[in-house]
Amino acid sequence: MDLIFLKPVFKEKIWGGNKLKEEFNLDTPSNKTGEAWIISAHRNGVSQVISPKEFEGMGLDELYGDHREIFGENLDDTFPLLVKLLDASDNLSVQVHPDDEYASIHEGEGERGKTECWYIVSADEGAEIVYGHNAKTKEEFIESVEEGKWNNLLRRVKVKKGDFFDVPYGTVHAIGKGIVILETQQSSDTTYRVYDYDRKDKEGNKRQLHIEDSINVSKIPHIDPKLNIEETVLGNSKIVKYLSNEFFSVYKYISKDKLRVELENTYYLMTVVEGCGKVSANGKKYDLKLADSFIVPSGTEKVEFEGNMEIIASRAE
Repeated sequence: MDLIFLKPVFKEKIWGGNKLKEEFNLDTPSNKTGEAWIISAHRNGVSQVISPKEFEGMGLDELYGDHREIFGENLDDTFPLLVKLLDASDNLSVQVHPDDEYASIHEGEGERGKTECWYIVSADEGAEIVYGHNAKTKEEFIESVEEGKWNNLLRRVKVKKGDFFDVPYGTVHAIGKGIVILETQQSSDTTYRVYDYDRKDKEGNKRQLHIEDSINVSKIPHIDPKLNIEETVLGNSKIVKYLSNEFFSVYKYISKDKLRVELENTYYLMTVVEGCGKVSANGKKYDLKLADSFIVPSGTEKVEFEGNMEIIASRAE
């Protein structure tokens, strides 16, 4: 089977910028583009197939529904993952996401919760994220939110290019100014805002907060997830396994001239986050450039990369 290359869906945001155009050469709609949904079948932004020709123009939701042979066996009813590139030219709101049960009850049947993870593609010097909070009890959390004690409540962490963060549902978090990330997440668009710096939109209105939902779903106290990062060195190249949870596994493939990757019998999602080169799979070779995003069909035993590049890959669990 051919690799499936996809066209992103862009989202303009109050905190968006122009790095997705300047650094990734993506055809963004404005200099306030915050997100590129590069592999998505979510109803709020469906990626379209660029190639192969037989599927050109088809939405990923339709492809997943009508061509299950590409994706293998024991599949969810709807495509389970969503991969984004985000450009934070300003701080994102402080937010938290629910689990599947809470999302289904409060956001409608079929809406998933949102466990996600971040690979830091680039970061300005001194850039930081909000990652968790300092409240020990629910009462302390509520008091800090109600009284606006954000400096005491929020836990800030400095970041740099190449860092990786696991962000399970219930984690209070925010991407900070000057950071570009690749986010792998459950296919969900449910976000509860805890705090938004009292910003106003272009109509002069403060954006909606979701205090009650945020309190209900936040994990208290916050505990950093433990990462057990595994590295496999193959000549000058390397495979990094960042995590594997109940929803997805995430990897980085670092190709220095050449890299061969043996795959499990399932489909993989891949995005070039640095460099360029070629990839060979199932007897065909494809050119790859920065930000190219594609699906490797189930049953593909291996992919072989040529060139100097880095690829973030994931698969559904």
